[in-house]
Amino acid sequence: MENRRIIVSSGNKHKIEEIKDILKGLPFNILSKDEVGLKDLDIIEDKETLKENAIKKALEVSKETKGIVIADDTGLFVDKLDGRPGIYSARYAGENATFKDNNDLLLKELKGISLDKRTAKFITVIAIVDGENIETVVGECRGKIGFNLRGENGFGYDPLFIVDDYNKTFAELGEDIKNKISHRANALVKLRDKLKDMIKDDR
Repeated sequence: MENRRIIVSSGNKHKIEEIKDILKGLPFNILSKDEVGLKDLDIIEDKETLKENAIKKALEVSKETKGIVIADDTGLFVDKLDGRPGIYSARYAGENATFKDNNDLLLKELKGISLDKRTAKFITVIAIVDGENIETVVGECRGKIGFNLRGENGFGYDPLFIVDDYNKTFAELGEDIKNKISHRANALVKLRDKLKDMIKDDR
């Protein structure tokens, strides 16, 4: 059977490599949206949930190309802040916010709150669009928000997010460990299972 195409609704090379690694051994060619001529396709994330945003991103790419399309959306949900920043994680401090801006605002909003009450979770939702069929998988990772930035690796909130059972931030753990225990890694393992089932159904 000829390998089927999976187009990832992203141009992030690191994300593409991570997906290729998790899906290694399955009969699929993994391509970014840039590789199928959709580099300039700008998709506005204006939905109210991670699931809706992920589905929208997958559907927009699916309209323009052939093959299975996957897209993800991720958010950091802090319990003490009623789930903020949530779906607005990337632009928490404003539309053009930097990682530093977002981290500074998060620390400001949690000022004076003890570590045991700074519980949070990262959630990733991956949408899979295959023709008329739309499915989603969810991965999460629980932890706490630290009092200061720790570690040199990662991006976004990684230097603040202390992973349960490790007592280290994602930025301290490094990519090798993060890519095994993270919210996205957990979602990708579920994606792999879904794709395995799709292969069986094709036979």
